[in-house]
Amino acid sequence: MTVKVKKPRPVNLDLQTIRFPLTAIASIVHRVSGVITFVSISILLWLLNMSLSSPEGFASAADIVDSFFVKFVLWGILTALFYHIVVGIRHLLMDMGYFEEMETGIASAKVSFAITAVLSVFAGGLVW
Repeated sequence: MTVKVKKPRPVNLDLQTIRFPLTAIASIVHRVSGVITFVSISILLWLLNMSLSSPEGFASAADIVDSFFVKFVLWGILTALFYHIVVGIRHLLMDMGYFEEMETGIASAKVSFAITAVLSVFAGGLVW
């Protein structure tokens, strides 16, 4: 029977000194955008239900969506959705064997961020 010896491992608890690679940031933000998209479904369904309930409900929903804050939230929801779709496609391509090396992974993350930025501007045009 062998006895395992615990070796002291370095511990870095200062979060300001940890530097994640771009691929890790893209993956973490992809998860966050998925949560945002999931939670926002209830908000969007509530607005849809209100707008389809009656002509007065439609007017109420239109009044709600007319405020700057709600437009900003809708823009954020659309941006999160676009990011989740774009990076989800990137992950699917990685599952098929593409962009698995560090250099191509970083390049695909940069392209994903760029595509999302363009789609975010498009979403701003749709909302406003």
